[in-house]
Amino acid sequence: MSSPGLTHEDPSLNDNLAYDDNWYMYGPMAEQDDMVPEVIPDCHPTVPLDIYHACMAPVSLIVLLILSLLVKRKKLYQSCWNGAPGLLSPVHFLEEEGNRGPSVAVFGILFSSLCVLVLDNDPLPFLSDSSTQYREYWKIMALLYYPAFYYPLLACATVRHRAGSLLGCLLSWCHCVVYLWQKVECPQSSKIYRYYSLLSYLPILLCLFFLSLWYPAQLVKSFKQKEKVVAEEEPWSDYCKDYLKTILAKRPPKRSSSIAKPSIRSRFQDYLRSYVYTPQEDFQLPLKLVLSLAMAVIAVYQVALLLLVAFVPSIQIVRSGMTKELTTLFVQFGLVPSENPAGIPGDKELATAKHYIWSVEVCFVASLVISCLLTFCMLMKSLVKHRINLRFLYRGAVLDIFHRPRKLQASQQALVCWMCFAGFQTAFSCLGLLIQHIVFFVGTMGFTFLVAIPLQSGTNVHLFKIVENMWPFWLTLVVAVIVQNLLAQYYFLDRDCLPKELNNRRALYIVTFLLFPINVLVGVLAGGWRLVMSALYNVIHFCRLDVSLLGHGVEVFDPGYRTYCYYLKIEVSQSHPVLKAFCLLLLQRHNPGGSTSFQTGEMEEGVKLMKTKTQASKTAKCQQNRARWGLAYTLLNNPSLLSHRKGALSNAMANGMKANLAKP
Repeated sequence: MSSPGLTHEDPSLNDNLAYDDNWYMYGPMAEQDDMVPEVIPDCHPTVPLDIYHACMAPVSLIVLLILSLLVKRKKLYQSCWNGAPGLLSPVHFLEEEGNRGPSVAVFGILFSSLCVLVLDNDPLPFLSDSSTQYREYWKIMALLYYPAFYYPLLACATVRHRAGSLLGCLLSWCHCVVYLWQKVECPQSSKIYRYYSLLSYLPILLCLFFLSLWYPAQLVKSFKQKEKVVAEEEPWSDYCKDYLKTILAKRPPKRSSSIAKPSIRSRFQDYLRSYVYTPQEDFQLPLKLVLSLAMAVIAVYQVALLLLVAFVPSIQIVRSGMTKELTTLFVQFGLVPSENPAGIPGDKELATAKHYIWSVEVCFVASLVISCLLTFCMLMKSLVKHRINLRFLYRGAVLDIFHRPRKLQASQQALVCWMCFAGFQTAFSCLGLLIQHIVFFVGTMGFTFLVAIPLQSGTNVHLFKIVENMWPFWLTLVVAVIVQNLLAQYYFLDRDCLPKELNNRRALYIVTFLLFPINVLVGVLAGGWRLVMSALYNVIHFCRLDVSLLGHGVEVFDPGYRTYCYYLKIEVSQSHPVLKAFCLLLLQRHNPGGSTSFQTGEMEEGVKLMKTKTQASKTAKCQQNRARWGLAYTLLNNPSLLSHRKGALSNAMANGMKANLAKP
């Protein structure tokens, strides 16, 4: 039955009411909130992405061919293709100890491009409006295309030639100008969030800025030198010699340590230092390790950005568009308390609902910040652990790192794990951040809505009521634990004799029997605490590959830790700084001017030792004797290097003796 007031209702009034109820969806642009999604028009930059790739891909290929023609293959490998031009190495992972900036920058550009590719509708820039049926195949092709596309950008730095620096300048400037131009013309996009595309391309722009400055600096440096080659000597020669000098240097006698225990402040400072990696002059981390950690940081940034822009704007739209009609649902389900007996929400209920939604937003952002900080702390802690592990393995202390004897030599499985290490570290960092965020978000939500909000408003105190009703149970457990500790300390132990002996055994047996049921309940609580702590430990340390999440007996089933162990084997066996230093000492040729030069082909992998002269001068004889004593000292302190030296001395003369492989 309709009322008379509603019978002759003005249609325009209904339109206005309908418009007012849906202002947050269909209202004009000027009256909307800033967080309401707007229709962002399609932006077409002056240089589209497909034209950019169509032009730069042939240019990159031409640059690669020019570099291959300039640097003959016979200069790198004398017996490969008779000196024909070959494909250049993008980076010397096992030999590079110099400037790591270009390698990190190019890998950062490549990984950030792949992160953008995951959410793109057109995986390949040449194929626009690709069908959904073949989109996954195009994504697989893109995983192969982008590494080849950025390959010459890093190969220009590996060549160490003036032409390489010049071509690197042109490539880096072209990439940087086009990307910057596109983002200036089209800073907003309709994908996920208006500024997501700009923020996701920020690592790419920063890396391109670095390369645009680094290549010109190398070019200017090459013109200041007389030679055309930028660096004739290998960049890791000085580091290896300094590392060897540090090992062979005379150490001062150790002072007697004081018997007094360190203070709590010093312990706390040492604990903080264990999470801060401070570079040392006599040690450098391997290049592959630096690349993996840099990619892990970029991965954390990309995942955190995606989570932030996917959730926060949406929840803010819900909060700004909350009305009394929607609040009715929260009141009916008991999520929002209502003082009105009829259950009709008012302004207070609406404000409470908006406050709850705001609390969810705060919990999400807080958990994301905590997850990012913990991930960065774990990555920094892993740097310290990597240095400790490498130092121990360099001096042959295998059992101090691994829990069973291992041979530090190359194998098929070790080589595969070495190749996969950087990818595993990046993937584990992404997954670790996601898992941490989910766990901390659920935990902060539970604390907020079960503890913080009830204490603030005085409603929904169900948890406090449960704890209050169970106070006899908690009191019994606390008293039982305290009694057992007091009896064990003052009654069941005879403290007069050393070592301490058991006393009053009959009373001990009686108390053990009587308190068995209570200890079962204590064990239930201890089991819950063990579950929580083990889960938190594994979640926090998930991004670290140097720590096994399983026990010592089953750590082989942990793929991350197994990959890390095999990675260490390859790095120590193929890139040992002491082995490199002695190879450099044996390879050096002294000209009349006294300068020293090395040939790259002879030093590659640090195992081709030398070509001795038949008639050595007196100075060379003294240096040869010194090298013999140093080699003998090193092999006595680290016998694991002996097998590698034997394998390297085939068909060569070393220290005046012919190598005999038949007798190990």
